[in-house]
Amino acid sequence: MYRMIGTAVVGLFAVAVAQAHFPFIVPDAKGDSAKVVFSDNLEPDPAVNIEKIANTKLTLRDANGKDAPVEWKKEEGFYAVNVPGRGDRVVYGMTDYGVLQKGDAKPFKLAYYPKAVIGAATAKPVGEKLALEVVAEGKAGALRFQVLAAGKPVANSEVTVMLPDGKKKAETTNKDGYTPVYDAAGRFGVQAKHIEAKAGEHAGKKYDEIRSYATLVCDVAK
Repeated sequence: MYRMIGTAVVGLFAVAVAQAHFPFIVPDAKGDSAKVVFSDNLEPDPAVNIEKIANTKLTLRDANGKDAPVEWKKEEGFYAVNVPGRGDRVVYGMTDYGVLQKGDAKPFKLAYYPKAVIGAATAKPVGEKLALEVVAEGKAGALRFQVLAAGKPVANSEVTVMLPDGKKKAETTNKDGYTPVYDAAGRFGVQAKHIEAKAGEHAGKKYDEIRSYATLVCDVAK
């Protein structure tokens, strides 16, 4: 009986994980445009109202390291983004999701930090402009990801890595903020979590902790 209960709990947890949605910036094959989706994978979810992330502010860092705001257009199930320029570029942003409270649990401030790398996957970190971000390090056959909070490594961060073959792996970062090494080539999607026990007030609402989620989409050449 205990085993059955344990299995049921695990099953419910798996469903909860599968239903978690995050903003991902998904570039097209040429790197000229991108879709911003709110999903549990890199495809638009037609069952989710994309306007939930309407206040996302996006920035393009061009090949010369210059930042500029990026505009988008609402489409069916995603936001369409033009990505001007050539060479290695990074599109990154922040979604202020406000203060939430579930039942009698502590209220928390929620923010998302999506990012996509166009060109070399191992682009330099955005840095302190992002409260949380994921960066890629290495090359095809020896690639790993690091979670950074304002440029500093985050240990014990819960990470989900979407592999090029479509499978997902749940990981926890080591003391230096790194995931294990992956030997695949192709498109990766990564989502990382960071919780801070820090109280404050936002938009007139008090909160007891800050929950931040960072996502990364990048392509690793063979």
